[in-house]
Amino acid sequence: MSKQLSQAEAKERIKKLTDEINSLRFRYHVLDDPSVTDEIYDSLTQELLYLEAKYPQFRLPNSPTQRIGGVVLEKFEKMKHEARMLSLTDAFNNQDMLEWETRIKKLVPAEKFEYFCEVKFDGLAISLRYKKSVLAVAVTRGDGLVGENVTENIKTIQSIPLSLPIAEDVEVRGETIMTKEVWKALNKQQEAEEKPLYANTRNAAAGSIRQLNPKITAARKLQFYAYDLVTDLGQTTHEEVHKKIKDFGFRITNYQKNCKNLEEVFEFYRHIEKHRDKLPFGIDGVVVSVNDLALFKRLGVVGKAPRGMIAFKFAPEQATTVVEDILVQVGRSGKLTPVAKLRPVFVSGTTVSRATLHNEDEIKRLGVRIGDTVVVQRAGDVIPDVVEVLPKLRTGKEKKFKMPDQCPVCNTPVERRVAGKEESVDVFCVNLVCPAKNLRAMEHFVTAFDIYTIGPKVLQRFKDEGLISSVVDLFYLKKEDIQSLERFGEKSAENIVNSIQSHTKVIFAKFIYALGITHVGEETAFDLSQRFGSIQKLMSATREEINAISNIGEVVAESVYQWFQNKANRTFIRDCIKAGVKIENIKIKATPLTGKSIVVTGTLEKLSREEAKEAIRQAGGDWVSSVSKNTDYVVVGENPGSKYDKAQKLGVKTIDEKEFLKLLGR
Repeated sequence: MSKQLSQAEAKERIKKLTDEINSLRFRYHVLDDPSVTDEIYDSLTQELLYLEAKYPQFRLPNSPTQRIGGVVLEKFEKMKHEARMLSLTDAFNNQDMLEWETRIKKLVPAEKFEYFCEVKFDGLAISLRYKKSVLAVAVTRGDGLVGENVTENIKTIQSIPLSLPIAEDVEVRGETIMTKEVWKALNKQQEAEEKPLYANTRNAAAGSIRQLNPKITAARKLQFYAYDLVTDLGQTTHEEVHKKIKDFGFRITNYQKNCKNLEEVFEFYRHIEKHRDKLPFGIDGVVVSVNDLALFKRLGVVGKAPRGMIAFKFAPEQATTVVEDILVQVGRSGKLTPVAKLRPVFVSGTTVSRATLHNEDEIKRLGVRIGDTVVVQRAGDVIPDVVEVLPKLRTGKEKKFKMPDQCPVCNTPVERRVAGKEESVDVFCVNLVCPAKNLRAMEHFVTAFDIYTIGPKVLQRFKDEGLISSVVDLFYLKKEDIQSLERFGEKSAENIVNSIQSHTKVIFAKFIYALGITHVGEETAFDLSQRFGSIQKLMSATREEINAISNIGEVVAESVYQWFQNKANRTFIRDCIKAGVKIENIKIKATPLTGKSIVVTGTLEKLSREEAKEAIRQAGGDWVSSVSKNTDYVVVGENPGSKYDKAQKLGVKTIDEKEFLKLLGR
């Protein structure tokens, strides 16, 4: 970022980026109907990652950086992943790659790094599970924890072996793609039949996999390229993984290279970028992995991504269009957000018509007026970013925009909150019962529950007709209630009710996220679910117990604690359960470290710090970085630091590595 932001500007920009990217994700991962390409989405995400790293106090609970993309659709069976399907951190230039290498080398400074590079397919990620050599299950990425069972459709892809030459349970992952040639032919057929066209090959591949009729999928001539072997069969490098899965009968990419250093990575990247348009399939970058798998595992995972792997993405593209109007939307917090309505523009295979303008200050900074010609930069799959105004193309008829003094929904006077030296202004509706705020909260809950047959318009209609006043009322709806409304037939009413009732069972982590607790995104919700196991235990947790979780600080812990102390919130949870919501509790296997707060100081012989951290979490314990009176154990390795002295001073129990491994059951 070229401009140094004030605290207030950073907070506002993070909020706007979060809202825009989440909207992009919905169209991309749920509707398979993107209106911009991946590159602009990546651009926005990189900006959000940068700002969140610099201003972590402003990271929002619904930040897309805490989430692995995708949701489970209605038409396929939900299925849990046996091992989480992670996403990748993105890099867009050589400097990003150099910084990535610096970070991982700091974690294991004595190691020599070599890299395995391969093209990054622009398709749909699939996990294949083989039981006793036979293909048993095929699951989409979904949200990384739960995906869609698309086994019957996947079996129609000729390049996927239905059995393997090995009598073991094996999990292989890869990408389902459609070639450019097949995509063009499919769109000609769609056009002849007066059906919507597929914007790009990724969109076409995803839409083909999500067909209820496997015969349609079979006719789409999809291909599958394998790139990962989850099962440990003795492989020691990523290069060896590719050889093994090729020997199993899978197709792997020929566009790969084992690189001795980053200079060779850059050379491979430039070669692929130069020839990408000549490839038979769509790609959006190069995947770079630490080749040594033992070293890769030692580096561990941060947030949603493995540290030892990164997506080196191609540069974004831009296009020009006209701002036809500037609308104002009211968010869940009451924040008023200006949105540019654009003249539809085709940007690298995708049509876009809207862009978030973030706030009034951003509009003033850009100088955007209604009627202006602007430069939009693609940053994902839905809404582009307005990056520049072209004032020389003005006609004199353009109109300046001013944020309203009243909420556009409830007409309550807005509150302008000034913060920071730059006096950046946030505009809020302060009406506690503003229909728009209430509606956005409902939308969040419904989205977290994956009930995508009920969108904003349906929720608004139900509210207007008096069918619901709270999201809990949805679970009591009957077919007759909906059918009585104009334009709702028996079938649509039945589908909505069935959809709601089929989603009454929810994973504990998703229920926590659905509550909309400030600072609690999906990763934090997952950590809370792993630590407490049930809503009852979480509701009775103390500040100290919540704060003891390694990834949760005092601010987040206080927010969670206070939320559950609120009587209305506790009543809401009871009302949900009474309405039939079944929360699937996490079964935590009891170990000697379950519920224990553990600090590690010094160097361990058998485990790296990341391996020790992961082992503690898997054992039900909490890895913490500093010693306090609430710490249960301090594990002392070679050359311990001041944490050992503090443990002695506070009387905290210290154990050596041998005793620690014994408690881990090793």
